[in-house]
Amino acid sequence: MTLSRMGRTSAKGRRNGVRAARTAHGITQAELARSVGVTRQTVVAVEAGDYAPSVYLALAIAQRLGSTVEALFGEASEVDRPGRDEKVGVDR
Repeated sequence: MTLSRMGRTSAKGRRNGVRAARTAHGITQAELARSVGVTRQTVVAVEAGDYAPSVYLALAIAQRLGSTVEALFGEASEVDRPGRDEKVGVDR
């Protein structure tokens, strides 16, 4: 699997759905940051998977994006699920 196909991951290989949810709502990183009380750089780091937000920040982000913490950051977030036809770790 190529890096471009895998998408953005953290050093620990974790992805999240914050960027997709934010862009779906048509808001900028700066707008999201302002509405949850952090800097734009914090939002950049959360979206990139370089920073694990506190429970309070994760709740604020989820609320602002009309989602849940589980949907954005959970083990089975939409971003982490392989496509229906995609086989992960299986060679053909």
